[in-house]
Amino acid sequence: MKSKKNQNFFDKVYKVVAKIPYGKVTTYGDIAEACGTRGAARTVGWAINGASVAGLPCHRVVNRFGALTGRLHFGDPDLMEDMLLSEGIEFDEDGCVIMEKYLWKPKSFRTRKKSKKKVRK
Repeated sequence: MKSKKNQNFFDKVYKVVAKIPYGKVTTYGDIAEACGTRGAARTVGWAINGASVAGLPCHRVVNRFGALTGRLHFGDPDLMEDMLLSEGIEFDEDGCVIMEKYLWKPKSFRTRKKSKKKVRK
């Protein structure tokens, strides 16, 4: 059972993943940073592993080197690569996404503080 804190973090992860543009990828670490916790890249992976059937473009999340570390969670180990190739994403000779060309950096979540209205007397 997830704690409320983890659920809130997972919800942020899902919102970021939903925004990854067609033909782009982002990293677990960049998603964690956008959610406010740069060191939580593994937690992002856990969140995504449980959401691959939720209609989110989880295939667009790769590791920091562009490797398809989540490929086994798609049932067919070639499906993630096939989905990225169908979006025009290219790979280098090591089978990693060419990050210089296809990396998308998500914007950070900002906590909005309620502004206090000044009361005039």
